Amino acid sequence: MRNTAHQRGFTLIEMIMVIIILGIIGSMVAVFMKAPIDAYFATARRASLSDEADTAMRRMGRDIRKALPNSIRTSPAGDCVEFIPTKTGGRYRADLNSAPLPPQGDILDFTTNDTSFDMLGANSALTDQMIVAGDVVAVYNLGIGGADAYAEENTSEVSAIDVGDLTNETKIKINGKKFPLASGSNRFHVIPGAERVVAYVCSGGVLTRTASSTFSSACPTSGAVLASHVSACSFTYNGSDLQRNALLQISLTFTVSSENVNLYHEIHVNNTP
Repeated sequence: MRNTAHQRGFTLIEMIMVIIILGIIGSMVAVFMKAPIDAYFATARRASLSDEADTAMRRMGRDIRKALPNSIRTSPAGDCVEFIPTKTGGRYRADLNSAPLPPQGDILDFTTNDTSFDMLGANSALTDQMIVAGDVVAVYNLGIGGADAYAEENTSEVSAIDVGDLTNETKIKINGKKFPLASGSNRFHVIPGAERVVAYVCSGGVLTRTASSTFSSACPTSGAVLASHVSACSFTYNGSDLQRNALLQISLTFTVSSENVNLYHEIHVNNTP
């Protein structure tokens, strides 16, 4: 007698049943896993949008806080803000030093087309903000007719920097200018020559920053992209009052895949010329 070995495999019905059971189990797992996975991706999108919005707000805040007093303007639609940036400032000599005689010093003369004046302090002490030829000096900007930096009524370009007449003073040579109004505290502001007007504009879903080397104010729609995914944007400037600081309100909405991030920021601006 010989022993006969019997082998058995999967039948077609058994294989179909396994596939069906695995499909049911997979569907149940997918239902339970979908919500956490969706939540993870939604959180990642919101974090990315928040970071992009926060970076844009911080950049604008740094720029606008250095704006020349009374130079901030917004468009009628509220989708653009422009201003004249400053790099530094100082005090000009307003009176001659009478001791010892004879009187010494180069004052800023408001009665004639003056071509130079002494700044109190050394320009070298300003390190990376040193005044250089090509920068622009502005004195007592009020943002109104007769004292408007956009119209170059109270500005003059720096032609050279030299040693002052007295120790620890700097002589600033400018293109001949008769400034209309003197500053009560003998202050002047310095506008960088390469960036005389800066504009932030929301257009076509992006926020752009544009710097102009001239005193033009057109709120251009082309510029360096500061942020994308911008679905709404609003700039509101609350007035020019020399008795207090001005206030710029910024509202931005960023949207990606139905995820919205809304940011509101207030920037206090020193409006004392």
